[in-house]
Amino acid sequence: MPRTTDGDGTPVPQRLLAAATRLFAEQGYDRTSVQEIVEAAGVTKGALYHYFGSKDDLLHEVYARVLRLQQERLDAFADSDEPVEKRVRDAAADVVVTTIDNLDDASIFFRSMHQLSPEKNKQVRAERRRYHERFRALIEEGQRAGVFTKETPADLVVDYHFGSVHHLSTWYRPDGPLGPQEVADHLADLLLRSLRP
Repeated sequence: MPRTTDGDGTPVPQRLLAAATRLFAEQGYDRTSVQEIVEAAGVTKGALYHYFGSKDDLLHEVYARVLRLQQERLDAFADSDEPVEKRVRDAAADVVVTTIDNLDDASIFFRSMHQLSPEKNKQVRAERRRYHERFRALIEEGQRAGVFTKETPADLVVDYHFGSVHHLSTWYRPDGPLGPQEVADHLADLLLRSLRP
């Protein structure tokens, strides 16, 4: 039975994910071997295969853990009693901050998504679609209430915002002139300006 934690109590799955994330970011998914991952995590191949069926499963989990976090947070914003404009702005800013906070994961994923198995790729697309549909529903709620314009279809507004989010890993730098919250505020404000009647 594989050890579930290391000396500081870090569970083996988290150690494997941390090692895989670092190596995938540094070397690329296709140039990283399973052996390198287990050595960096300080575990055996048996431990990796106990928690993850394959390197493909690790790649999927790198992105899925961020998407799960973002989905939970979006659901909380969407379900709150705040006015729809505030919920949309908060959700729009939050997805930017959580993406920047997990920039390696996002970068790895968008560089390597095409290397997922067809089944995993389909699963990820369904998870992303669920997130985008929930975000779009918030915009449509605002459009029905007359808070947002109906001139631009909600689908296009969602694609516009998430296009910006998905490209953060290509240009954002932690040592750059804007911090995560500043970028989030600017992008959320741009989104709201595009929605105002």
